[in-house]
Amino acid sequence: QVQLVESGGGSVQAGGSLRLSCAVSGYTYSMGWFRQDRGKEREGVALICEDIGTFYSDSVKGRFTISQDTAKKTLYLQMNSLKPEDTAIYYCASLIGRSCGLVRQLVSYWGQGTQVTVSS
Repeated sequence: QVQLVESGGGSVQAGGSLRLSCAVSGYTYSMGWFRQDRGKEREGVALICEDIGTFYSDSVKGRFTISQDTAKKTLYLQMNSLKPEDTAIYYCASLIGRSCGLVRQLVSYWGQGTQVTVSS
Protein backbone atom coordinates (compact mmCIF):
# COMPACT_ATOMS: atom_id res chain seq x y z
CA GLN A 1 0.00 0.00 0.00
CA VAL A 2 1.35 3.42 -1.01
CA GLN A 3 -0.02 6.70 0.28
CA LEU A 4 0.70 10.01 -1.41
CA VAL A 5 -0.05 13.48 -0.07
CA GLU A 6 0.67 16.56 -2.19
CA SER A 7 1.30 20.10 -1.04
CA GLY A 8 2.67 23.34 -2.46
CA GLY A 9 0.09 24.35 -5.01
CA GLY A 10 -1.19 27.89 -5.30
CA SER A 11 -1.59 30.91 -7.54
CA VAL A 12 1.25 32.65 -9.34
CA GLN A 13 1.72 35.06 -12.21
CA ALA A 14 3.12 33.95 -15.51
CA GLY A 15 6.89 33.64 -15.37
CA GLY A 16 6.84 32.74 -11.69
CA SER A 17 7.81 29.56 -9.90
CA LEU A 18 6.25 27.00 -7.57
CA ARG A 19 7.51 23.83 -5.95
CA LEU A 20 5.18 20.92 -5.34
CA SER A 21 5.91 18.26 -2.75
CA CYS A 22 4.51 14.79 -2.32
CA ALA A 23 4.96 12.89 0.93
CA VAL A 24 5.32 9.18 0.20
CA SER A 25 4.65 6.23 2.47
CA GLY A 26 5.56 2.79 1.16
CA TYR A 27 8.04 1.67 -1.49
CA THR A 28 7.65 2.68 -5.08
CA TYR A 29 10.02 2.09 -8.02
CA SER A 30 8.74 4.87 -10.29
CA MET A 31 6.97 8.05 -9.37
CA GLY A 32 5.61 10.91 -11.37
CA TRP A 33 3.52 14.01 -11.64
CA PHE A 34 0.40 14.24 -13.78
CA ARG A 35 -1.97 17.14 -14.28
CA GLN A 36 -5.54 17.68 -15.37
CA ASP A 37 -7.25 20.87 -16.37
CA ARG A 38 -11.02 21.19 -16.63
CA GLY A 39 -12.42 19.48 -19.67
CA LYS A 40 -9.12 17.83 -20.54
CA GLU A 41 -7.64 14.40 -20.02
CA ARG A 42 -5.11 13.79 -17.29
CA GLU A 43 -1.63 13.99 -18.77
CA GLY A 44 1.83 12.99 -17.63
CA VAL A 45 4.23 15.80 -16.79
CA ALA A 46 7.36 14.30 -15.24
CA LEU A 47 8.59 10.90 -14.16
CA ILE A 48 11.49 9.51 -12.16
CA CYS A 49 12.38 5.83 -12.33
CA GLU A 50 14.83 4.18 -9.97
CA ASP A 51 18.14 3.31 -11.68
CA ILE A 52 16.91 4.74 -15.00
CA GLY A 53 16.41 8.46 -14.76
CA THR A 54 13.93 11.23 -15.34
CA PHE A 55 11.52 11.97 -18.16
CA TYR A 56 9.44 15.00 -19.07
CA SER A 57 6.62 15.86 -21.40
CA ASP A 58 7.59 18.17 -24.22
CA SER A 59 5.38 20.91 -22.83
CA VAL A 60 7.41 21.25 -19.61
CA LYS A 61 10.88 20.14 -20.66
CA GLY A 62 13.47 22.72 -19.64
CA ARG A 63 11.10 24.42 -17.20
CA PHE A 64 10.14 21.71 -14.70
CA THR A 65 12.43 19.49 -12.65
CA ILE A 66 11.39 16.32 -10.82
CA SER A 67 13.44 15.07 -7.89
CA GLN A 68 13.16 13.08 -4.70
CA ASP A 69 15.02 13.01 -1.43
CA THR A 70 17.54 10.21 -0.87
CA ALA A 71 15.23 8.26 1.39
CA LYS A 72 12.47 8.47 -1.27
CA LYS A 73 10.09 9.86 1.28
CA THR A 74 9.31 13.04 -0.64
CA LEU A 75 8.86 13.69 -4.34
CA TYR A 76 9.26 17.22 -5.67
CA LEU A 77 8.32 19.11 -8.79
CA GLN A 78 10.10 22.43 -9.26
CA MET A 79 8.16 24.49 -11.77
CA ASN A 80 9.83 27.56 -13.29
CA SER A 81 8.78 29.97 -16.03
CA LEU A 82 5.17 29.04 -15.45
CA LYS A 83 2.63 29.74 -18.17
CA PRO A 84 -1.16 30.12 -18.00
CA GLU A 85 -1.47 26.80 -19.84
CA ASP A 86 0.22 25.11 -16.86
CA THR A 87 -2.92 25.79 -14.84
CA ALA A 88 -4.32 22.45 -13.63
CA ILE A 89 -4.73 20.13 -10.70
CA TYR A 90 -1.41 18.35 -10.23
CA TYR A 91 -1.36 14.77 -9.00
CA CYS A 92 1.46 12.78 -7.52
CA ALA A 93 1.46 9.16 -8.70
CA SER A 94 3.26 5.89 -8.17
CA LEU A 95 3.47 3.35 -10.95
CA ILE A 96 2.71 -0.34 -11.09
CA GLY A 97 5.58 -2.65 -10.13
CA ARG A 98 8.78 -1.75 -11.99
CA SER A 99 7.10 -0.01 -14.90
CA CYS A 100 8.56 3.23 -16.20
CA GLY A 101 6.45 5.29 -18.54
CA LEU A 102 4.65 8.62 -18.43
CA VAL A 103 1.33 6.93 -19.04
CA ARG A 104 -1.67 7.21 -16.75
CA GLN A 105 -2.59 3.56 -17.34
CA LEU A 106 0.59 2.56 -15.51
CA VAL A 107 -0.40 4.40 -12.33
CA SER A 108 -1.28 2.28 -9.33
CA TYR A 109 -1.80 5.01 -6.73
CA TRP A 110 -2.81 8.67 -6.95
CA GLY A 111 -2.52 11.51 -4.51
CA GLN A 112 -5.49 13.77 -3.86
CA GLY A 113 -4.20 16.55 -6.11
CA THR A 114 -3.17 20.16 -5.59
CA GLN A 115 -4.35 23.16 -7.61
CA VAL A 116 -1.88 25.28 -9.57
CA THR A 117 -3.20 28.47 -11.14
CA VAL A 118 -1.07 30.68 -13.37
CA SER A 119 -2.44 34.07 -14.34
CA SER A 120 -1.31 36.12 -17.31
